[in-house]
Amino acid sequence: MTGPAREATAHLFTQYARVWFPSHSALYAEWAHGVAADADLVARIATLPPNKQQPNLVFAVARFLGCPDAGFATLAAFLRERWDDVAAELAVRMTQTNEPARCATLLPVFEQIQSDSGKPLALIELGPSAGLCLLPDRFAYRYDGGDVLGAENLAAGAPLLECATTGNPPLPTRLPEIASRTGVDLNPLDGADPETARWLKCLVWPGQTERLDRLSAGLDVLTSLPRDDPGGPVTLVRGDLLAHVETLVNAVPAEHTAVVYHSAVTSYLPPGLRHAFLELVATLDCRWIANEGFFMSDATDGEIAVPRERSGMFVMTLDGVPQAYTHQHGVQLHWEADGAWPEDGQSI
Repeated sequence: MTGPAREATAHLFTQYARVWFPSHSALYAEWAHGVAADADLVARIATLPPNKQQPNLVFAVARFLGCPDAGFATLAAFLRERWDDVAAELAVRMTQTNEPARCATLLPVFEQIQSDSGKPLALIELGPSAGLCLLPDRFAYRYDGGDVLGAENLAAGAPLLECATTGNPPLPTRLPEIASRTGVDLNPLDGADPETARWLKCLVWPGQTERLDRLSAGLDVLTSLPRDDPGGPVTLVRGDLLAHVETLVNAVPAEHTAVVYHSAVTSYLPPGLRHAFLELVATLDCRWIANEGFFMSDATDGEIAVPRERSGMFVMTLDGVPQAYTHQHGVQLHWEADGAWPEDGQSI
C-alpha cells in the first residue's frame, strides 16, 4: 500500500473526527482521531476499496460484529483481532443510514411542490435504504416547539420529528398527499427482518439515543403500513439509480407529480457517475430535491463554498436551486432561499 493511499485514509478519518462526528458522537470522534493516528490501522483500512473506508461504515461493522461502545483502545484491539471478519463484513455492507427525521427538512419542499402542482406526489427516493423517508405523511412533526402536525400519526405510535428553523421556511400546515412510494437502491433493506433492523441500529452513532428511538418507531410504522394505505406500499427496486430513475419517472401518470429526491447519496458516487446523474435528472419530467453534503448543480463540479458556521451541514436544493442548509440528521433547517448565499468560507 502506497504512502499517498495511507495519507488519504488518515486524512479521511481526521476529517470525520473534526467535521462530522463532533457534537454528534463523542465516541466516534475519539475513534476517528485514534484511527487517524494509528499507522497499523490506517494501513489495514487503506487496503479496502475507497467506498468501504468510510469511518461510520467501518465503525458500524465493528459494532455489528460485537465491538463494545468503549474507548479507542477497545476498538483498536477489536479491529486487530477480528480484522479478517471486519473486512469480510465490510465487503457486503454499505452505508445505508435510514434517518426518518430528514423528512422534517424535506416536508417544506414537498409542500412547495404540492402547492405548485395541486397534485398528489409520486415519491421516487434514490438510496432509500429500508424506505423510511418514503413515509413523510405517516410521521408527526413539530417545528420550533410549536403545534404538532400529524397528531393522529403520533397517537398511533409514529415518531415525533422535532426540527428547529431559522430564516423564513414555508412550514407546512398539512401532511403531503402521497400517490406512490418507490425507492431505488443497490441494496434495498427489509426493515421487517430482525438482523437488518439490528444493522440499521448499528448505523446510528453511539450516544444518539433519540435517533435510535426515532429509527425504532419508524421501523414500526414501516412494518405496520396498511396494505390499502392511500399512498400505497413502499416499493423498493434493486439496482443502480441511473438505470432506473428515468423509467420510474416516465411511469408516473399525468395526474401525479413525480418527485425525485435523495439525502446523503450522491456524495458516494464517483464524479463521473455524479455528473451523468446530473445531466439525466435535468431532462426528466419531475421535481428534484437534493439534500447532500455536496452542492448538486449542473453548473458546478459538485461542491459549493459554505460559511464556516455551516460546516457539517447539508445543502438542500430544489431543481438545482439552493433552498436551505439542513442538519444531517434532520433536526435543523436553516432556510436561505430568500437571502444571499455567502461566497466565502470552506467547502464540504
